[in-house]
Amino acid sequence: MKKGIIVLIAIAGILILGVFWGISKYNGLVSKDEAVNGQWANVENQYQRRADLIPNLVATVKGYAKHESETLEGVVAARAKATQVTVDADNLTSEKLQKYQAAQGELTSALGKLLMITENYPELKANQNFIELQSQLEGTENRITTERGRFNDLAKEFNASIRKFPTNIIASITGFDKKAYFEAEAGSEKAPKVEF
Repeated sequence: MKKGIIVLIAIAGILILGVFWGISKYNGLVSKDEAVNGQWANVENQYQRRADLIPNLVATVKGYAKHESETLEGVVAARAKATQVTVDADNLTSEKLQKYQAAQGELTSALGKLLMITENYPELKANQNFIELQSQLEGTENRITTERGRFNDLAKEFNASIRKFPTNIIASITGFDKKAYFEAEAGSEKAPKVEF
């Protein structure tokens, strides 16, 4: 009789420890998932900051470069498209992230064209408002790069956690899925050709 009680107590103890272990692993995954989601919000925040700067930059350039309307309209259209593409942090698939990244890439390209035409307008390049906006835009691009790197680091940590045994069992039972990464755009591995 005493052996039976001891065995039951041991089994109950093992079950209780197992439950607490599972809860601990689950809570750890929730924390890491929230860290990835929070970092995604930081990435979006920096992209939004860039989108908010663009109308002022376009308005400043428009005053000097009236006949460059096609480029200006291209920037405005790319900004509109980039702000329409959104990705829910809880459903961050590789395909959705690529679509988001492509829209942001189009905006980056349009901004590049806008900044190139300013080379033809020395008065514009000397305009204090333009200089300040250009500096803010450059700072924002650096922040975007930093936040994307942090996002990838947290996504990597989360993805590693849900793949490691025995946490992978808890992750599969509770529905945690792999997070997507920001990746380099196609063709970016080639150095640009510079001609003088």
